[in-house]
Amino acid sequence: MSEAEMKSYRFGTGKEPSDEMLEQVMKEVAEDARERSKKAEKAYFEQMCRNIKDHKVQLAERINRIING
Repeated sequence: MSEAEMKSYRFGTGKEPSDEMLEQVMKEVAEDARERSKKAEKAYFEQMCRNIKDHKVQLAERINRIING
């Protein structure tokens, strides 16, 4: 199926999509979902690392205040 055919089809037209069209749409949606998931996971762990660094700084400051009075 050509890209032009894929772009011209609209689900709301009342015309049933072919199996090939559905397969292509599902493939593209799955690829998009994987990409978004990877980005979200990366952002989550980057934020977690920033939070850990901030927490370590706060704990070090508290320990220094306790030790040094």
